[in-house]
Amino acid sequence: MTELTHVNRAAPLDAVVGALERDGAVIVEDFVDAETLVGLRADLGSGLEAAGYSESGYDGQKTKRLSSLFHRSPRHMTSVVLQPQFLGAARRLLQRPTHMWIGKVRMDVTPSIQVSFTQAIRIDPGQGRQPLHRDDAMHLWRHPGPPCRLQLMLALTDFTAANGATLVIPGSHHWDDERAPTYAETVPAVMPAGSALLWPGGVYHGGGANTTAESRHSLSVALDLGNLRQEENQYLAVPRETVQQLPEEVQRLLGWDRCPPGLGQVETQDPLLLLERTQQELSARPRGANPLS
Repeated sequence: MTELTHVNRAAPLDAVVGALERDGAVIVEDFVDAETLVGLRADLGSGLEAAGYSESGYDGQKTKRLSSLFHRSPRHMTSVVLQPQFLGAARRLLQRPTHMWIGKVRMDVTPSIQVSFTQAIRIDPGQGRQPLHRDDAMHLWRHPGPPCRLQLMLALTDFTAANGATLVIPGSHHWDDERAPTYAETVPAVMPAGSALLWPGGVYHGGGANTTAESRHSLSVALDLGNLRQEENQYLAVPRETVQQLPEEVQRLLGWDRCPPGLGQVETQDPLLLLERTQQELSARPRGANPLS
């Protein structure tokens, strides 16, 4: 395979999911609109500029990384995570019904999904290739088997084979855990700014080498099963007052949710009720009241 499958934002969800199941990757062109793309660049650019280079070879010593993106750009990150092809594919691939027995009662259970990871990435000139890896290794996931993660890489600038486009091994989500990846098997995710690469956690991939004079800018978001620990602690990364301004669906995706059969509960209740109650209490306080009283 010399090039990954490309679709546009009008493509039916079945086409996106089909490519992900078959190839392990798909590029959605025009994934976000121009306003969202400009807004993300504005919200994240100064933070990336101020960030230091990584000290590890894995993260890239000529690569800058910035996390807590829902705190830094809540409006535009909401547009990214709610993009129908991304969220729809994640629900289709990850939220597979299962069952459990409680006594003699067979209960059908469908897990929730959650935002596990957000990061803006700037690959500067001179950065070499990143080691090839699977993102679901974070949870020691075994293969082959059903996926636990769907991830995206949104191009904030054009991705080319020369400036560090993400390298992907198509079909590697079908491999077992004994086969090692090689760069010779990779395909670069070449795509224009505003496009997004989607891939499940079992696909081997890595950042490409930037041999140009310009930086490559992007951001990544991972959606995981709700019964797994989040890679990025969203409760500390995103202040509660920011979470309270987001749509309910995004609040739940950030972890303010109860994953069936009961993970994440507060006093046996849905944690979103606590978030709503806190907001109501704050709104009911007289203006100028001591928030600690």
